[in-house]
Amino acid sequence: MKRVWVFASALLAACGAESQGISADEWPFDVEPIVTIDQPWAMTFLPNGHLLITRKPGEMLIVATDGTVLGEVSGLPDVDFGGQGGLGDVILSPDYERSKRIYYSYAEAGDGDTRGAAVATALLSADDGDAELIDPQVIWRQVPKVTGRGHYGHRLAFSDDQYLFISSGERQKFDPSQDMQSNLGKIIRLHPDGDIPQDNPYFDQGGVTAEIWSLGHRNPLGLAFDNRGRLWNHEMGPRHGDELNLVIPTKNYGYPLVSNGDHYSGKSIPDHDTRPDLEAPKTYWVPAISPAGFMIYDGDLFADFKDNGFIGGLSSQSIVRVRLGDDNAEEIERYSMGKRIREIEQGPNGAIWVLEDGDLGRLLKLTPGN
Repeated sequence: MKRVWVFASALLAACGAESQGISADEWPFDVEPIVTIDQPWAMTFLPNGHLLITRKPGEMLIVATDGTVLGEVSGLPDVDFGGQGGLGDVILSPDYERSKRIYYSYAEAGDGDTRGAAVATALLSADDGDAELIDPQVIWRQVPKVTGRGHYGHRLAFSDDQYLFISSGERQKFDPSQDMQSNLGKIIRLHPDGDIPQDNPYFDQGGVTAEIWSLGHRNPLGLAFDNRGRLWNHEMGPRHGDELNLVIPTKNYGYPLVSNGDHYSGKSIPDHDTRPDLEAPKTYWVPAISPAGFMIYDGDLFADFKDNGFIGGLSSQSIVRVRLGDDNAEEIERYSMGKRIREIEQGPNGAIWVLEDGDLGRLLKLTPGN
């Protein structure tokens, strides 16, 4: 029997207990609920304006901007659903209009009780209804697979020169972030077919080391390029100390050697300023915001938002707007949404689209308000 995963659109509910930030009556935008989807994780826009939306349990939907669910995408792999794992990110190939290729990430089972993230590409054959993935190919895997179902990361982004970047979490294992024989706790750079570029900084070392662009990351759940071609990532700190980083090749971002948070056990971690040889975040949050999706706005609909970063907040139940400077960043405003925010993207006409986290997560459309 087919699972029921889409529910009727609802009126925007009043916010519950609000996190620190600007409340609904002061938002610089109007919020339109579009549709409710169970356990959404990521979304991207197709050239025709429709959305691809992933669900953690392992489904991908095609949704019109009026909330109509047009169909489901077949041909996806079996995913290891549980904890933080399942079907993850989805993005289009830079040449999608010619190639019709998409890229998607997911958690997959390994031997015994192990698992890890994988990234695949396939041709999307779509019409006005259901769609199919043709010739899916896995182009990258986390190495090694480990136990547990946390900190996959597996966010995807293409650079202007068409390199594929992947954020790889350290899988709650701490030490792999500093282990150059593992691609856990790293930012990865590949060709679109999964081959390793020869100008990667560690290419000559071979193996998974050759994939590495930067290291010392924890749970990087946001990855985006700004209009200057600079790569930014955000990641959850341990107990507080969430970070926004400007990603530079070969730089070591310090985890678990340093953090502006501490271990959940209460054990202290040295702060970033104790290790000037390691790369410090451009801004950080104590207490935590629990950053999820990440988008850098380049549209015209919100004139005041140009070139600002937008971060979805899980525990903070907010959208956090940040200014991205030459060598720093800072929070400008925080909008209290009253729900955990999993994903945030810019639509084709400059509207901002938001996915709430968890069961009955709503797809919201943000347009300029009074």
